[in-house]
Amino acid sequence: MTRATRDAGQTLPLFVWVAGILLFVSFAFFAFAQAASVRNGAQTAADAAALAAAQAGREEMVQGLLAAEPGMEGWGRWLDADNLVGRGAADAAGELAARNHSRVTSFARTTVDGSPAFKVTVETNYATGTSVIPGAASRKAKASATAVLRSQCALDGEDGGDITLDCGVGSVRRFPASDLSGLEFPAPSKIFDVYLAS
Repeated sequence: MTRATRDAGQTLPLFVWVAGILLFVSFAFFAFAQAASVRNGAQTAADAAALAAAQAGREEMVQGLLAAEPGMEGWGRWLDADNLVGRGAADAAGELAARNHSRVTSFARTTVDGSPAFKVTVETNYATGTSVIPGAASRKAKASATAVLRSQCALDGEDGGDITLDCGVGSVRRFPASDLSGLEFPAPSKIFDVYLAS
């Protein structure tokens, strides 16, 4: 047997070993990427569900504001979210979670810095599939998000006097005390801001 033949015989097992390691690493990388994709999908679904709940809350608050007894007290209760019930918020969250192939596992109303908020936890309807990583096969992902509903407007006025609704630059409305009917409020997004809590 020549030296070249002996070297070839020694190189082949090394090549097979290295190829096996590389194959395992590639499968492991794919498994991690797949798990990250499922986690990202869960977070996207949670964010969308929480925002949908807060937007449903904003719709309720705007409708209540428009139907309230005109004046500091009637409008103030809605601008301060004292009358917020959250009707339809849970259903809106569930619908958006389903659109993102997930389901709501927990839904709660809470507060963030004094403003009403909705916290939603979801679980994906899909899993990671098979994996070479122990314990990582066929696992679903969970994620949570909290969306805040914050009033951007402030009421100012004395009893029996004109009322000013200040919703920021370009959105200041003055209502004469002599006639508080037939008023036009700013757009809902100007009155109540909806955003994800950090």
